[in-house]
Amino acid sequence: MQSFRTEIENPVVERDIIELEKKIRLFREGKVDEERFRSLRLARGVYGQRQQGVQMVRIKLPYGKVTGDQLLRIADVSDEYSRGRLHITTRQDIQIHYVSLDRTPELWAELEKNDVTLREACGNTVRNVTASPEAGIDPDESFDVTPYADAAFRFFLRNPICQEMGRKFKMSFSSSDSDTALAYIHDLGFIPKIKDGEKGFRVLLGGGLGSQPRHADVVYEFLPTDQIIPFIESVLRIFDRHGERSKRLKARMKFLVKDIGLEAFLELVEKEKIALAYQSYPIDDSGFEPDHTFLDNIQVPKVELKDVEGYEKWRASNVSEQKQKGFYAIGIKVKLGDFYTDKARKLAALIKKYAADELRLTLRQDILIRHVKEELLPLFYLELKEMGFTELGYNSTVDITACPGTDTCNLGIASSTGIADVLEKVLDEEYPQYKDNREIAIKISGCMNACGQHNMAHIGFQGMSIRTKDKLVAPALQILLGGGVLGNGEGRFSDKVIKIPSKRGPQALRLILDDYQQNKEKEEDFLAYYDRKEKIYFYDFLKPLSDTDNLTEDDFVDWGHDKRYVQEVGVGECAGVVIDLVATLLFESEEKIEKAQFSLEEGKWADSIYQSYTSLVNTAKALLTAENKKTNTQASIINQFEEVFVATGKITLNSSFPDLVYQIKNNKPSEAFAKSFLNDAQAFYQKADAFRKQELAHADK
Repeated sequence: MQSFRTEIENPVVERDIIELEKKIRLFREGKVDEERFRSLRLARGVYGQRQQGVQMVRIKLPYGKVTGDQLLRIADVSDEYSRGRLHITTRQDIQIHYVSLDRTPELWAELEKNDVTLREACGNTVRNVTASPEAGIDPDESFDVTPYADAAFRFFLRNPICQEMGRKFKMSFSSSDSDTALAYIHDLGFIPKIKDGEKGFRVLLGGGLGSQPRHADVVYEFLPTDQIIPFIESVLRIFDRHGERSKRLKARMKFLVKDIGLEAFLELVEKEKIALAYQSYPIDDSGFEPDHTFLDNIQVPKVELKDVEGYEKWRASNVSEQKQKGFYAIGIKVKLGDFYTDKARKLAALIKKYAADELRLTLRQDILIRHVKEELLPLFYLELKEMGFTELGYNSTVDITACPGTDTCNLGIASSTGIADVLEKVLDEEYPQYKDNREIAIKISGCMNACGQHNMAHIGFQGMSIRTKDKLVAPALQILLGGGVLGNGEGRFSDKVIKIPSKRGPQALRLILDDYQQNKEKEEDFLAYYDRKEKIYFYDFLKPLSDTDNLTEDDFVDWGHDKRYVQEVGVGECAGVVIDLVATLLFESEEKIEKAQFSLEEGKWADSIYQSYTSLVNTAKALLTAENKKTNTQASIINQFEEVFVATGKITLNSSFPDLVYQIKNNKPSEAFAKSFLNDAQAFYQKADAFRKQELAHADK
């Protein structure tokens, strides 16, 4: 690990990687609790796989942007530490699988050489900030949202306020009212607007998918751009303090908003603003437009275009005109989001030489090449065709979204990639017209957590299991219909229609599409057709497929597998709540105090204050845990500590515990307050530690 000190220039990143290596070593030596270690590695993008002994590593790529050199670095890392396969996620990340835990620090160090991070790609943190892949080139956009997505990513990366929340937190920035970044299903979603010549955003809050999807609420019709960072920070602070921490299924922000009400939540957000370091945070939007001038001097290679018809079909299907005159974007349909490093290297070379050295990963697990001159399109067609990257139907019905499911995920119940592969073949061979259809989206998830976004699709499939009368278990699919994006932050969730054995999924799709084609009215889209016919209509004609009395042996073998299905669901790590031990909590409180001191020395008053606050809460939680008290939220911890320890005289303070802790809400960030609050945290820790030692001593007697 010492080599990292000379190879990584950023000392903050260096400390991060060294800390990961240290904690891995302590974990191997049995000195760090497994559950606490899980929390740390998840926040460093290291995620447990379904297969024992190996990890999935998630690479965080804000708004899906990747340069040629970054893609080459990712390819090198995948070849060295994994198996050469790259998987694009629905959050514009790249995942690599089958990585040894012990090699993750050096893997991370290699990525950082090209400014690529793993930090906070998993865990109870602010996840990757997503954006429309067309941002900056969208002819319909009010302005490019890329600088604002980038600012949100950078401001909250490693920010103390969002390192150990009760659950993950997701944000998106759409390029236009078409809302291709899906604002309505996010904790915070932003849609660009211009009002009286000023840039701003329509802001939505509290959305989410999972087993209980919730449509986000509109909280601002127009929020000026300099206010988005302060607003996000206030929201995160309230979520961190009041969000559920024990009941994992109730820990997302959508449940907090639902429980206390939107108005009450926004009142807390407003009151929190005094504690912010920035009441206004102007964002510089310059420097994000690529320099096209070097492309003017490129000598266009002469190419022989033999397949003119194929080229024209590809151009009509996968190529779109940018708002920059003379430039085009090329969509690459990446089957199930999986591609290999040999193609990644060729793609990197192509965009470095003939485009603006940039591509964007999309929320449908595809690739978008941007800034290609029209005269270079034939060259790109031939080069991409050689890579197998010219399949028609980018962003269309045949472009099915699917999570990894039982391939690698602990939570997978049934195969999502297997059924997706089969359904794409059905569409390709029997319904070729859907390669040009961009009104119907098909999405598949291997479980209810909706990583494949199945419950917002026009046609969705969710992996499940089904039991026969004699208690045999077969893989199954829940069919959902009627979801979709409506635009400008409006959307709808699909209805659960019926559950069928997985092997009947292709026939179900045929029945749905055939019925739509045969019975729709003129110009009637799928959602209007679904609303007119209603859920029970679809249930009735799909019902024969749900019969389990006539299952064959093949029905007990899931798609993509050759052995009989066995339902195996492990412990999910999407953001699992950690089982805190008293000693571990106290140790972490001490670490927070050290970090607060370090931030103070660096002049980062707000960071130091929040780290002191976290130490106070963790210390209180440790003593409450020892008393077997519930510690569901930070707010309840603060109130309970007062009742159990201060009001009873067990621990003496100069004020009530809430008054001590909530100084953070009532003081502007300053050097003086940061120092005094750190002193308070240190003094409280010493009292709590002494009390704990005394209690243990009495117990030993």
